[in-house]
Amino acid sequence: MEEKYNEATPLRPEGDRVLDADLVEMDLNKFIEQIRNEETWKTGGLNSITIFKSKQLRIVLIGLKAQSELKKHIAPAQISVQVLEGKVKFTAEKQSVILSKGQMVSLKPKIPHSVFAEEESFFLLSLAMS
Repeated sequence: MEEKYNEATPLRPEGDRVLDADLVEMDLNKFIEQIRNEETWKTGGLNSITIFKSKQLRIVLIGLKAQSELKKHIAPAQISVQVLEGKVKFTAEKQSVILSKGQMVSLKPKIPHSVFAEEESFFLLSLAMS
């Protein structure tokens, strides 16, 4: 299998990182610290980093500052949201759940949903691509 890398950018100049390979190590604590130290986090309400990306699966670490929101949107694939730190309100159509560290939800494709951070929060968004 050919490895896939994310190339360095002006916002992330520290260098390439592996996005897809036979084995991809992901240090979530390191990525959370990276997000917290980036200018996007310091000046805005959210920041994210794609930590794995293949044809079948995408994993994104998302940080939301307290009282920030990912506004209503849809995902083209089945998703899961797993809270690593903090507390979020996940709303899909007319149903809402409060998620804290160690809790997660799964949602079918194409259902409108939003995420509101009741406190500073970090969560993994996984998309199962078809």
